[in-house]
Amino acid sequence: MKEIVIISGKGGTGKTSIIAAFASLVENKVLCDADVDAADLHLIMDPEIKEHHDFESGHTAIINQDKCTECGLCRDLCRWDAISEDFVVDSIECEGCGVCYYFCPEKAIDFPLNTCGEWYLSETRFGPMAHARLGIAEENSGKLVTLIRQEGKKLAEKNNLELLLTDGPPGIGCPVIASLGGATAVLIVTEPTVSGRHDMERVAELAAFFKIPAMMCVNKFDLNPSAGEAIEAFARERDISVIGRVPFDPAFTKAMVQGKTVVEFDSQSEGCVAVKSIWETVEQRFEI
Repeated sequence: MKEIVIISGKGGTGKTSIIAAFASLVENKVLCDADVDAADLHLIMDPEIKEHHDFESGHTAIINQDKCTECGLCRDLCRWDAISEDFVVDSIECEGCGVCYYFCPEKAIDFPLNTCGEWYLSETRFGPMAHARLGIAEENSGKLVTLIRQEGKKLAEKNNLELLLTDGPPGIGCPVIASLGGATAVLIVTEPTVSGRHDMERVAELAAFFKIPAMMCVNKFDLNPSAGEAIEAFARERDISVIGRVPFDPAFTKAMVQGKTVVEFDSQSEGCVAVKSIWETVEQRFEI
């Protein structure tokens, strides 16, 4: 099985629009939305949810007031000052380290798993899809990314499909690292701006560290051609394959408003033609 992960150094470069277009162009694949902190691929895919599961990860201490003798040991041990003078745990301040739970002499502290998100297995007009949503201000997004990629691979095996298209998170943090492990290749989507170049350089270094073959395309290239050319030059210096330029095209936004991919909305638009060419290059390079 092959997995192509589409990532970006920063949000807003257009990676989700591009992977949605890819979904229109290739058959026999599973879609995976691993951007769990800000999932939005479902807005275009309009998935029919077949399975719904809670995502449990991390712990928060809860003091049982009926058992607590207010000895104060938990307050002394807590390095986060998460326990009030009334022996109530502040769930926001609590880091879930468990020291109070393990050392409470009265066994008056519970330490349950947190339900901090949801994940889904769905059907779309383009095939099966695994996706998830992390709760507001919740942690452990890396674990949820790993889980949803595993479920995507299971869907592919179940349906005898050989390709997993993954919409990865932006940035270089834990969820991005979790989206890269074991991938066949990554496609970095960037934009011709100062921040676009800066963040693309960081995510390119991350892909190189994990020895994942990297490709790159510049979205909205014509808004600043000189910056786009500088980004391409940097990529070539780092042995990153530059596989296309996507012009600024209002068709992408108009398609999103209608809940469609740009391929469905206007297959002859400049942006769509560029995306088609990029996907053809990916297909040839990795024999998809």
